[in-house]
Amino acid sequence: MKNEEQLKSEVKDKYSAILNKPKLRCGCGGKKEVVFEIDYSGIDGYNPEADYGLGCGIPTDGAGVKQGDTVLDLGSGAGNDVFVARRLVGESGKVIGIDMTEAMIAKGNSNNAKAGYTNVEFRLGEIENMPVDSNSIDVVLSNCVLNLVPNKEHAFSEIMRVLKPGGHFSISDIVTRGSIPERLREIGALYAGCVSGALVKEAYISIIEKSGFADIVVKNERPISVPDDILDGVNEEDLDALRSSDTVIISITVTGRKPAA
Repeated sequence: MKNEEQLKSEVKDKYSAILNKPKLRCGCGGKKEVVFEIDYSGIDGYNPEADYGLGCGIPTDGAGVKQGDTVLDLGSGAGNDVFVARRLVGESGKVIGIDMTEAMIAKGNSNNAKAGYTNVEFRLGEIENMPVDSNSIDVVLSNCVLNLVPNKEHAFSEIMRVLKPGGHFSISDIVTRGSIPERLREIGALYAGCVSGALVKEAYISIIEKSGFADIVVKNERPISVPDDILDGVNEEDLDALRSSDTVIISITVTGRKPAA
């Protein structure tokens, strides 16, 4: 079985390579075929230079981000949701993006330099061990990233740590209905493609509950299809195993709050 560091290395390689490919419109790690359209074009603060089509939702939508908030975006990539959040927090707020891929951090910093924002910051780091002070964040955002984190319990523990008492999160992610066949979880391309790292929806929500969050709500939920070309490096036998399983891939947006006391 691959360890956490091996899985992270495969994700870093895949997402570094994405910067050298045409921009996508198909969710995590894909190439060209549309799974579903995430349309940011009418959203205030949207920066096309930061959009590589890697999301599975719009976590800022209904996230309750206010002027003056400090917002943290986990797995910020080139800054797509960071720049939307920046428009919401205004001049008096701050937005921090964290990503473990150096190439994505460099792209985010380049995009921010062009925008000229002084209250946007990109930090290199891992979600299970964030370079962020405890009790310092009003709103945590993330878009199709936590399914890529091997230790999701640590990830939500860190979200709890960095949020201010009474702060909240809005996370778009991939979960499943039915379990991924166990042997497929070892395939790096399926992991980096947001498939084999996804948990069954009930298990995902259970981790959030056990982390101590309150007012947990699944705000959006819809099944998605995964085209074969999103799964570079997967052999036909393994693709057949995935197709013949009872697994349904689902996009959700879930919110939750850190208790005030």
